[in-house]
Amino acid sequence: MPPVTLPADLRHEFADINGIRMHYVEAGSGDDVVLFLHGFPESWYSWRHQLAHFAPRYRVVAPDQRGYNETEATGPYDTETLQQDVLALIQHLGVERVHLVAHDWGAIVAWLLAIHHPEALKSLTICNVPHPAVFAKQIRRNPRQWLRSWYVLFFQVPWLPETLLASQDYQWLARMIIRDTRPGTFTREDVKQMLEGWRRQGLGGGVQWYRAAVRGRGMALPDPVPLILTPTILIWGEDDVALGKELTYGTDNYVHDLTVHYLPNTSHWVQQEEPEAVNRFIEEHLRRVEDRVPI
Repeated sequence: MPPVTLPADLRHEFADINGIRMHYVEAGSGDDVVLFLHGFPESWYSWRHQLAHFAPRYRVVAPDQRGYNETEATGPYDTETLQQDVLALIQHLGVERVHLVAHDWGAIVAWLLAIHHPEALKSLTICNVPHPAVFAKQIRRNPRQWLRSWYVLFFQVPWLPETLLASQDYQWLARMIIRDTRPGTFTREDVKQMLEGWRRQGLGGGVQWYRAAVRGRGMALPDPVPLILTPTILIWGEDDVALGKELTYGTDNYVHDLTVHYLPNTSHWVQQEEPEAVNRFIEEHLRRVEDRVPI
């Protein structure tokens, strides 16, 4: 894959929000903000292809979430706090609603925002993470998914996960992610960016997200679970080794306006491995939302 050219007007900014100093990048202009939330163990840079594609038409923003890269690694890390981080960033940007695009742990936060704070969203794009109610059902009934999620329990062990992740100065972790994707997905510059981000302050903050989740802080859903009315697309790489395709089944029970896009022979790192397809799906989604006639 050829190197991506980041937007010429890409700006690195900092905001003091919700008790932390958050780093984010921004490019483009306009009233419509597309906000990108990364997952573990990444940073804003995982959205480089999307920032380049959408900046000419939208105001695009991608933060380093709490504990990652250049954003302060200060707890707590429960999902209520993580949601408030995003809401505070939206307020800091001077807008009321955003098009939210999210992957991995960022997508968990995004699902919860759509459930608890739909007033902040114009549209929702989720990459390779199931709706939390669907996941809760599957984890109770599907032993195979329990095995796939072994790392979540491993991350509960004190200090050891952070130590192993840092093995060989994080070279081991980089090789693992590269092996999980199609050859050519990551350039040398991409790997350099990943390593610099991990080495900056470690991945202890990211691991704490898992620990807080297992301890039950902020993961409980209302009963009954509210139907998400925000127009939503779910993009799913079918070769995700940690999250099976069956975790997408039944999502339409919880989302009123849902489109699911499957990408065969594509890993968990979907927006980086298949950026052209992901960008096309997002672009079609945003245009459909924009073309709606207000009631």
